[in-house]
Amino acid sequence: MRGLTESGKLTRVSNAVAAGTSDVNSAVVDTQGFASCTFLVAFGAITAGAVTSCKVQQGAASDLSDAADLAGTAVTVADDDDNQLVAIEVVEPRERYLRCVVDRGTQNAVIDGVVAIQTRAKRLPVTHDATTVVGSELHVSPAEGTP
Repeated sequence: MRGLTESGKLTRVSNAVAAGTSDVNSAVVDTQGFASCTFLVAFGAITAGAVTSCKVQQGAASDLSDAADLAGTAVTVADDDDNQLVAIEVVEPRERYLRCVVDRGTQNAVIDGVVAIQTRAKRLPVTHDATTVVGSELHVSPAEGTP
């Protein structure tokens, strides 16, 4: 049995970003070897009147200098959606590289961070990004006791 920690690659692609109205691009995710990538965007406080949304871009260039928005990936975040998550999954992207874009405007929105979860790996087990993931464990039917 393989769980997410063995069959999915976890990468933190954006650190927390203080309240502001500027757009935030995540780090680029190389999807080679994976059929799916889900971006989890965690929000903090969102000021009333804020116009906030998330979308995904793709491209063939590793620096995404050719980034193009993916149709239908826009998720609107209401100004009362404080401390909530947005999840956008792209299955079998047409280009190799992806990134998440958080569009912030009008009023302040805090981003607590963005995580990319790549799944449907062609080779198992996967290796997490060592620069952003401290550790991971899989426990199948664990007994009660001292951790």
